[in-house]
Amino acid sequence: MQIQMQPMGPYQTNCYIVTVDGKDFIVDPGVDATEWVLKHVKNPVAILNTHGHFDHVWSNQEIKEKLDIPIFCPEGDLFMLENDPFGQGTPPSHADVAVKPDETVNIEQTPIKFQHFPGHTPGCSALEIGDNWFCGDFLFKGSIGRVDFPYSDPKAMKRSLEKALAHPKNATLYPGHGPSTTLEAEKRNIPYWLRMI
Repeated sequence: MQIQMQPMGPYQTNCYIVTVDGKDFIVDPGVDATEWVLKHVKNPVAILNTHGHFDHVWSNQEIKEKLDIPIFCPEGDLFMLENDPFGQGTPPSHADVAVKPDETVNIEQTPIKFQHFPGHTPGCSALEIGDNWFCGDFLFKGSIGRVDFPYSDPKAMKRSLEKALAHPKNATLYPGHGPSTTLEAEKRNIPYWLRMI
């Protein structure tokens, strides 16, 4: 597996190109991501959204049309792609596949599990590919996603953190902002965040 990453836009949102067996998966193409993606993909097969916030999905539709590939998005956040609920001027996009909570989708013989960790948004998910989680704004190195936005849910975030704490295996985490970390490392921080929420 090869992982390319580039922070995009004013919030430095990480866009990833994940290459598995020669197939490129584009994770969270945010603001002005199109040029970088087009320059670095060789065999694109899908766009994967961890959640629906504008800084993660801004370039969805443009890349979809240029590369003729489908968008996969957690079903709980579809409304954010289509309706621009925060009035950010986000270009609307349409998901070809609405992924159910904790569903594993097989794309070109590659299984990808959308681990559902709601709280930051209703559909917020960590995309499990092999031993890696592309976890959007659920977990960061030393921090967690905010729960004071519209459509956020602090109680759901607590349940999600408890679910992550109970996960039996380690994973390398590639967050939506900032550097990578591991689930094992963040498990040491989760009790603190459970108390703070």
